[in-house]
Amino acid sequence: MSQKIAVIGGGSWATAIVKMLCNNSKQTYWWIRNEETIAHIKKFKHNPNYLTSVEFDKHKLVLNSDLKKVIKSADVLIMAVPSAFLKDALSGLTVADFKNKKVFSAIKGIVPQHNLIVGEFFNTEYNIPMENIGVITGPCHAEEVAMEKLSYLTIASKGTDNASFVASQLRCRYIKTSVSDDIYGTEYSSVLKNVFAIASGICHGLGYGDNFQAVLISNAIQEIKHFVDAVHPIDRDIKSSAYLGDLLVTAYSQFSRNRTFGGMIGKGYSVKSAQLEMNMVAEGYYGTKCVFEINKQHKVHMPINNAVYNILYKKKSPAAEMTLLTDKLS
Repeated sequence: MSQKIAVIGGGSWATAIVKMLCNNSKQTYWWIRNEETIAHIKKFKHNPNYLTSVEFDKHKLVLNSDLKKVIKSADVLIMAVPSAFLKDALSGLTVADFKNKKVFSAIKGIVPQHNLIVGEFFNTEYNIPMENIGVITGPCHAEEVAMEKLSYLTIASKGTDNASFVASQLRCRYIKTSVSDDIYGTEYSSVLKNVFAIASGICHGLGYGDNFQAVLISNAIQEIKHFVDAVHPIDRDIKSSAYLGDLLVTAYSQFSRNRTFGGMIGKGYSVKSAQLEMNMVAEGYYGTKCVFEINKQHKVHMPINNAVYNILYKKKSPAAEMTLLTDKLS
C-alpha cells in the first residue's frame, strides 16, 4: 500500500511541490489556511496568489483548511509554512497527532521561538524520531518549477528509505532528485544560503559589482562549511549542489526573494518597509538572528552573517557595515 503525502502550506514553494507530486501521485492532500484560496483552486484549478500559471488536475487534490484532518489522512507530511509562522500553524496539535508520521521540511528556515532547525523542532516538540524526519533542498526555485525548467532536488533523511520514497514522488521529466543522509548539514546550509543571499542583495543595492559578489559568495560557502562542520561534524562535500549549488542560485537568481529583500535594504528601505512591499517571506531575515544566537555556543568566525545581523537587527548603516566587511574577506 503506497504512502499518502500531504503538503502543508499555501505559498509558492508549497504550490511547486504539489505540482511535482501531481506528476506521480493519484491523490495529494494539501492544507491551505484560507478557505477562499481553496474555493478558488477547486473552481479555477490554480492558486490565485502564487505561481498562478500552474494548472492542477483538481481530481488529484484533496484540499482542506483543517490541519488536524489533513495530518490524520497522510503518512508523509511535507512542511512548507514559513518558519516564523510554523508554531502558530501547528497550535492545537499534540504528540498524538504526529504518531507514526514522517515529516519532511521544505521550509529552509529556523523556528525562531526555539532557535531549532525544523527537523529538531519536530523531534523535540512532537517526539518524532529523527529517522522519520527529512529535508527537501535545492538548488531549486519555485518559479522555474512552474515553467518546468530542469531543476535538481536533494532529499535528506537518516532513514534513507524515507528519502528515497519522497525523491521518487518528486522526480519527473523536469525534476531530478538525489538522496543524502546529511539532514543537519543540508538544512543548516539552506538556512545560511538565505542569509548570504540577503548580503548579496544588500551589496547589489549599494552598487557593488560582479567582482566583489564573486568574493562575497566564495567566502560565504566557507562560512557554511565551518558552521555546519561545527554543528554536525561528518564527512560531506560542501561543493555539491545541495550546499554550493543552493547558495549560488539563491545569491544570484532574479527569483530569489532573499536577494530581492537584501537589495531593498541596500537601497535604503527599512526592514519593515521592505517586508511590507514583498508578497513573500524572506526566510533569511529570521535565519540571520537564529544563526547568530546559535553561534554564540559554537563561536565560528562568521563575518558575513554578523554583518547582515548588524544591519537587520542593530540598524547599522548597510554602507558602513559592508565597508567593514570588505576588509574581512579574502
